[in-house]
Amino acid sequence: QVLLVESGGGLVHPGGSLRLSCAASGSIFSINAMGWYCQVPGKERELIAAITSGDSTNYADSVKGRFTISRDKAKNTVYLQMNSLKPEDTAVYYCYGDVWVVGGHNYLGVWGQGTLVTVSS
Repeated sequence: QVLLVESGGGLVHPGGSLRLSCAASGSIFSINAMGWYCQVPGKERELIAAITSGDSTNYADSVKGRFTISRDKAKNTVYLQMNSLKPEDTAVYYCYGDVWVVGGHNYLGVWGQGTLVTVSS
């Protein structure tokens, strides 16, 4: 079994910063791409940022220049540095990883449980 556990969410004022972390644990052989998604009530989950195993990154237009995704492969951890936060960034943020488990035959998509980010004055 593989678990992705997010941390770092919370309440922040507009213009502030937060750093989200997502650590993968369990019977992991390797992790391919990892990413961060956000979701607000009544809307579909949408991709915010992704990073490949080769450290290529891509971002949603709404967060370009404000958010930075990075990863520590040795720790099976992905981060999301969120700067210049806006009220519209308020959402539940989910971590995602393409994980090859030990003894597996292909990459499987694994989701974290989500962490709430609230941007409000």
